[in-house]
Amino acid sequence: MTINMMTTLNLTTFNPDSFILVGIPGLEQFHIWIGIPFCTIYLVALAGNGILLYLITMDRSLHEPMFFFLSMLASTDLILCNTCVPKMLGILWLKAQKITFSGCLTQLFFLHFSFFLDSAILLGMAFDRYLAICSPLRYSSVLTPRTIVKILVGIVGRSFSIILPVVFLVKRLPFCRTRTIPHTYCEHIAVARLSCASISINIWYGFTMPLMAIMSDLILIGISYTLILRAVFHLPSRDARQKALSTCGSHVSVILIFYTSALFSALTHRFGHNISLAFHIMFANLYVAIPPALNPIIYGVKTKQIRNKVVLLLFPKGNSDLGMRT
Repeated sequence: MTINMMTTLNLTTFNPDSFILVGIPGLEQFHIWIGIPFCTIYLVALAGNGILLYLITMDRSLHEPMFFFLSMLASTDLILCNTCVPKMLGILWLKAQKITFSGCLTQLFFLHFSFFLDSAILLGMAFDRYLAICSPLRYSSVLTPRTIVKILVGIVGRSFSIILPVVFLVKRLPFCRTRTIPHTYCEHIAVARLSCASISINIWYGFTMPLMAIMSDLILIGISYTLILRAVFHLPSRDARQKALSTCGSHVSVILIFYTSALFSALTHRFGHNISLAFHIMFANLYVAIPPALNPIIYGVKTKQIRNKVVLLLFPKGNSDLGMRT
């Protein structure tokens, strides 16, 4: 018994050199093919969000609160996909499965940080639409540049304060079991489960804090859109109602994509014991890849100002010829 205890202590370390990310267990023979659609989605996300940020930065007509929140969303989406997808492709295509402990903690931090940042930004965008539709006369006086900076600081500060303890909760754990993570990226509970100590604090903090933060955001977003819909249906003309609803359509679409995929991924990870590991990991990978790719497309299609600027950027000659004809 003493020998076994000594062996365990010798194998235990609080800061292991590295972990091994195995990719998608059970689908190793398809890794190369699985990587192709993920690479395509990743390139779409980079191009879409990059173009969105370029337009909002360079075009002064887009220097409005709504587009400032949209630029924050695009920046966060770039953080999310760049945190996970390049490493995922390295695993799938190059078998680059090794990740250092510090690299794993960094990836874990930015993965969860961007999740809370996205949620808070969507709440800020709901507040922006509420003011624009329900109190249009107060819109410019309330959402001043100074106020928007304060909102940004509050959003980043909240997300940082929620996620920073997670890093320390993982860092305090002793690791004496396998260093192999059945995933394509470092996720809080997946890493904690490799520990030989109790992870009850990690489980409770990792479940209750996101639940409280996300539920509060969802409730406030729901209240905002309830008030928005009530105001919209009291507008006198049909054209005014359609215009108001169209400005909210893109935001509602993004909200549904983000919360549906995020909550499903989180709940299956915690309670989906009958769901195959390969399915769960595939869905988790889709969550970090698809929303960042779809968001700029949705806003590009549904937001007239963005759509016109994208067409002008991609087809400048055609637009100038059209302008000369008209």
